[in-house]
Amino acid sequence: MSPIYVSAGDSYELHPEGLYPAVCCDVVDLGMVESQWGTRHEIALRWQTDQSKTDGSPFVMQRRFTASLHEKANLRHSLESWRGKRFSEEETKKFDLEVLLGVQAQIQIVHATSARGGTFANVNNVLPAAKGQGRLTVRDYVREVHKADIDPGAELEDDNEPF
Repeated sequence: MSPIYVSAGDSYELHPEGLYPAVCCDVVDLGMVESQWGTRHEIALRWQTDQSKTDGSPFVMQRRFTASLHEKANLRHSLESWRGKRFSEEETKKFDLEVLLGVQAQIQIVHATSARGGTFANVNNVLPAAKGQGRLTVRDYVREVHKADIDPGAELEDDNEPF
């Protein structure tokens, strides 16, 4: 699997490496995206961790996936790891990614260096929340679908149940 690089240019503050409690704060439909394998429908999952940047704002980490629950798809592998069980064939036919909003997790962050010398923090794995892990709430975040309106809508519900 190739790494998914996340960067915000010169103002990018690197999330520390390791395993961190997180909460899913957004599911973004990226639409059809051209890649070396052709045009594919992609989505991005975003999480806030329990870590804060130097300015006090929360870290938001993202990982992009092809929008597929095929048995070999990275999205399916990550979701099965996160939920702690495999999908049934019936579940793969009607799974709504919006159920991930507010779901607690642990995300593994690893650093990678690009060929151009930049260092990036990547979401390498998504795991179920640890037993006894405190519940995180999404803070200071407006979902992508609401940014045009600048209306965050209803608060995300904290959820620690398998999806």
